[in-house]
Amino acid sequence: MSTEHHTSATKSAGHVIVDTLEAHGVKRLYSVPGESYLDVLDGLHESSIENVVCRHEGGAAYMAEADGKMNTVPGIAMVTRGPGAANAHVGLHTAWQDSTAMVLFVGLIPFEHRGKEAFQEFDPEAWFGTGAKRVMVLDHADRASEIVAEAMFAATSGRPGPVIVGLHEDIIKEQIDPTLHPNIPVATGGMTVEDWKALNEALQGSDKPLFITGGNDWTTEGAAALTKWLEEHHLPAAAEWRTEGTVPFTSPSYVGPIGYGRPKPTYDLLEETDLIVFVGTVPGDVVTDGFKIRQNWDKKNFLVTIDPSLRGRSGPVSHQIVAKPDVFVRDLVRMELAVKESWKEWTCRMRAEQEKFSALPSTEPGEGRATMNTLMAHLVQRLPEDAMITLGAGEHTNWAHRYFPTNSYAAMVSARNGSMGYSVPSAVAASLNFPGRRVVTIAGDGEFLMNGQELATAVQYGATPLVIVMDNQEYGTIRTHQERDYPKRISGTQLKNPEFAGMAEAFGGFGVRVERDADIPAAVESALAAIDENGTFALIHLIVDQRVRAY
Repeated sequence: MSTEHHTSATKSAGHVIVDTLEAHGVKRLYSVPGESYLDVLDGLHESSIENVVCRHEGGAAYMAEADGKMNTVPGIAMVTRGPGAANAHVGLHTAWQDSTAMVLFVGLIPFEHRGKEAFQEFDPEAWFGTGAKRVMVLDHADRASEIVAEAMFAATSGRPGPVIVGLHEDIIKEQIDPTLHPNIPVATGGMTVEDWKALNEALQGSDKPLFITGGNDWTTEGAAALTKWLEEHHLPAAAEWRTEGTVPFTSPSYVGPIGYGRPKPTYDLLEETDLIVFVGTVPGDVVTDGFKIRQNWDKKNFLVTIDPSLRGRSGPVSHQIVAKPDVFVRDLVRMELAVKESWKEWTCRMRAEQEKFSALPSTEPGEGRATMNTLMAHLVQRLPEDAMITLGAGEHTNWAHRYFPTNSYAAMVSARNGSMGYSVPSAVAASLNFPGRRVVTIAGDGEFLMNGQELATAVQYGATPLVIVMDNQEYGTIRTHQERDYPKRISGTQLKNPEFAGMAEAFGGFGVRVERDADIPAAVESALAAIDENGTFALIHLIVDQRVRAY
């Protein structure tokens, strides 16, 4: 197992792991270092892969998960054994429920120490077996490249998701043949003749059809091709919760978001439409409002997903098309349909509702305390066409769902499992992936303090997001549930917060505190100027009233 006295014809398993990741197109990974995988870190020293060193394993896992949403290559995170693996678990749950391709490498104790309760020992299969697609442990050094190739394949094949790879610290130091395992191709499915005929017949027989897009398994090209076809046929599309942008915000075919806190017009859509085509997602818990809406067996639902098990779906299934979104769209755009007047009327009506819902508030500041409405009115008009938004969880996200112009896939990067603490890490990952784009994140005060320390990572690696902290001194979503079920009995939801703008300055960015609505225009202008002129992140600490909601 010694690394000494080896020839140039061999490499350590840890270095071969890095080479294999390079061969799979990995450009960047996110890590918190540990002595358990030092040889992999050594392999990264002269690698083309950028190693973004994070401040907490939860932040690293969130960044990798966000990477998986934005790219066709799985997001990669590396953490150490025991406590490090435990901290990263939150990102795995996000990747599992959001169907995001991600591989988490976890350093492990020496192979010979297993079963002795060695320092930081844990059982990867027992910890992660129910929340990952696969859990693999490298116990033979010669299989290093093979295990990585299998992990990348498992993360992307079928319904995407997280994969765990355990690395024993002594095994990865062994010298092996450096020949790399070839990449394993992923089946993408597609429409069969029967699928084509069934969908064609269903669309022709429908007066109020609706497409619902979702998931992370798209490309920008596939999303654009679907949008063009929908617009040509005057057909409407709604977005699954927190996946806005697949069909652009400005498209005449886009009729709004469907999810928690949805506006009533899109809430009613699910029952009024006579045909839904789900693309990249299924009618799950959130879309159906807790498995209550569209459950009658006479409803027509076409489900387009590469997952033959239809995990997470509810209600009737009229037909399943086993295909990844891009491949389905490739086949769909060849389908020419006579446009019905009922389609035009239906789409036009729902689009008008969406335009009314998303119309910006007045830019004229009000008297008194700062508001998110005024901030969004001033921010949105300054955004470029390709602006991106990242979100964690909480009622503060609804201002983005309502007003933020998501005009491409993946212009919205968010956690659909309701995971708090996602906003800042995902914004850092988005800014590093797209350094020329305006990246905005809206965080609640409670959420920000869960991973706000990753702003130090932003400064270290040159990420420049605009961070808006909506400070209402409470866990707002839980307070809303509390007021509904236990009115006037506030318990466990109130917060006392630090000076967030001061924290931003301490991290090396720009920070501004805004208490009055009248001060918002200047704050937005100065924050954007700091990003563009100083090349740093900016944070607006917005002090708002409690119990004010976006809709």
